[in-house]
Amino acid sequence: MNKSLFFRLLAASATLLTLLFGLVWVFPVYWMLVTSLKSDTDTTLLPPKLLPSPIDFSAYTYILANSPILRWYANSVITSLVITALVLVLALLCAYALSQLEFPGKPWLYWIILAGFMIPFQASIVPLFMLMNKLGLVNSYAGIVLPQLASPIAVVIYKQFFDQVPRDLGDAARIDGATEFRVLFSVYLPMNWNITWALAIVTFIAAWNNFFWPFIVTNSIPMMTIPVGITQVQSAYGIAYAKTMATAVMAAFPTVVAYLLFQRRVTEGIMATAGLK
Repeated sequence: MNKSLFFRLLAASATLLTLLFGLVWVFPVYWMLVTSLKSDTDTTLLPPKLLPSPIDFSAYTYILANSPILRWYANSVITSLVITALVLVLALLCAYALSQLEFPGKPWLYWIILAGFMIPFQASIVPLFMLMNKLGLVNSYAGIVLPQLASPIAVVIYKQFFDQVPRDLGDAARIDGATEFRVLFSVYLPMNWNITWALAIVTFIAAWNNFFWPFIVTNSIPMMTIPVGITQVQSAYGIAYAKTMATAVMAAFPTVVAYLLFQRRVTEGIMATAGLK
């Protein structure tokens, strides 16, 4: 076998393997969508139908009419947008201070933030819930939002980008009389819009999909977010795969749309972080 044929076979094998992995990733999404368009009877047929015949939207209409899914949607939109905005603002201010300002204890503060990577969120669930309960924030937007505002990764990424901005630009703005806030929002932030967009989309998707903490801190059905609401659909309708999958499709739709609309900016941000040292 000559070398040219070997590399062609290798390329073909790699392509085939990539297609196989892609199919493994895509098929569950396809099956969720197809199942949501079947009747309850068709979802239990053996062998299962790979295509819905006929297409049945009754699961969607039933969920919209008989569950508070629109309220769950509103809760998810409100909490996800607030979390995204506050995470970006807090990370932006913290990263700028760590990168450009001098103050006592700065290295220690940065190490404490890095240590946050080593503490899983699940380890702090009990004390967080006790704190929210004492503050009267259980079953409230504040109770859902506040514990999700700590984002060490956003601080670290912003800091690394701010470290790469030439200090002369900030010094020139300060000589012209700009305050530190003006330097941040007029010099440093405009130079890092790509990573800001990427962090915003990733944070929004993570907040939207977060199940564990909203499940812990909300026991009132009207205050639940959409991922938690899916469990209520499962509990209410039992083995009703079409209704459960219809709820899952409606829950996933906003994040899919958000990613597709801002895919280029997210990709640019990820590619930019790949060059960080």
